[in-house]
Amino acid sequence: MNYCKGFLTLLALVLLAGCAPQPQPDHLTQIRERGVLRVGTLLGPTTYYHEFESEGGLEYALAATFAEQLDVELEIVSRYNIKDLFGLLDRGQVDVVAAGLDRTPRRDRNYRFGPPYQEVAQRLVYRQGSRTRPRDWSQVDGEVVVVAGSSHHDWLRRNSERFPELRWRATNEHDATELLRAVIDGEIAFTIADSNILDMQRRYFPNISVAFTVRDNLDVSWMLGPGRDASLYAEVIQFFGELRQSGELDRLVDQHFGHVSQFNYVDTSLFIDAVQTTLPKYRDFFVEHSGQLDWRLLAAISYQESLWNPRAVSATGVRGLMMLTLPTAEEMGVSSRLNPEESIRGGARYFERMLGTIPARIPEPDRTWFALASYNIGYGHLEDARVLTERQGGDPDRWIDVRKRLPLLRQKKYYRQTRFGFARGDEPVRYVGNIRRYYDTLVWLDERGRIPAQPLEISLPIGSGDEVN
Repeated sequence: MNYCKGFLTLLALVLLAGCAPQPQPDHLTQIRERGVLRVGTLLGPTTYYHEFESEGGLEYALAATFAEQLDVELEIVSRYNIKDLFGLLDRGQVDVVAAGLDRTPRRDRNYRFGPPYQEVAQRLVYRQGSRTRPRDWSQVDGEVVVVAGSSHHDWLRRNSERFPELRWRATNEHDATELLRAVIDGEIAFTIADSNILDMQRRYFPNISVAFTVRDNLDVSWMLGPGRDASLYAEVIQFFGELRQSGELDRLVDQHFGHVSQFNYVDTSLFIDAVQTTLPKYRDFFVEHSGQLDWRLLAAISYQESLWNPRAVSATGVRGLMMLTLPTAEEMGVSSRLNPEESIRGGARYFERMLGTIPARIPEPDRTWFALASYNIGYGHLEDARVLTERQGGDPDRWIDVRKRLPLLRQKKYYRQTRFGFARGDEPVRYVGNIRRYYDTLVWLDERGRIPAQPLEISLPIGSGDEVN
């Protein structure tokens, strides 16, 4: 009898122990056991986008790098609406939101923010020529439309009492890029845009003008949801710390935004005009002779060199669409540098040679930027700058590091240490930056069928342009 009681008591204890809740693994362990990192983001040119069979955007690049470090697969959960992203995070359907979002008091109360990895400003923008430029909120004479749930929306809600005459509304119908297009199309008077998005769009729509800066120096960070332990948060902090220390963070930001921050209204307008009126005359030659190159890159080089003027001549004697020197032309089999097709063919083969000279270990796109710099300044001077970079503790295989040292070739205390001596090292920096902008614009226009087959007789209005405050 006592034996039976003891057995029953033991059985009850075992059953109770089996029913007791087991401790749950922490958030990071769950991700690793699942084998998938779920990242919420916004569809857009600065965050995440599909391009043919590939994916792109700064947030995608960062998330893919983080997932690789965790040794898990990456699952991108994209939305058009910011509020939808918050809902995903609140319900635990994504592990982190990486969408170029800045920290606001409202968000700070509900979410954890990782370390900042980018800094943006917020600008009030309008269509150039549509009105007198307002210098402050008291001069804003039309409705301001912003994305619902955005930090712009939060700011207007918090500050609307200070500007009782201001008319504004928030919409769920359009994203930030679409609102910029609505400004250009005259559908709305004003919107507020983050500087990185604005810089990207002004390459295609130079008539977007800045009225004034609403807020400056805003940190952009990843967001983690409420009610979770700190395991993933700690890993995110470590990830960005290591990424920054290695220089990889600067490289990724530069790859996506480093060439778009400098904006020139006249230059951009003239380029888009030339795409419509001049490029169609030579497009077939660029396509035919591009070889392994992207014909749009070849066309961008040619515009930087000659503005697509086949009879261009410089003071130093370089000529034609690709501005070849006489020795280079002869070496490339070009009998007439002023013949458009011969110049393009010779320039393409010469650039391929430059590309082949760059050490094979250097990955794209840095390899192309180095080749462009060589095309402009010569491979010897580029190598001098790479040697200086290594001596100063930079990475000679990264364009972002070498770009900082190229201008030093103008200074005697530096060029006297080099093999090839003095060079106007600031010129290839501008050269590469301009070509990157022209190339990106050509890709955008080409993918949307906006490069005509025949030249158009049009002329875009050229104004003074507004400078950013």
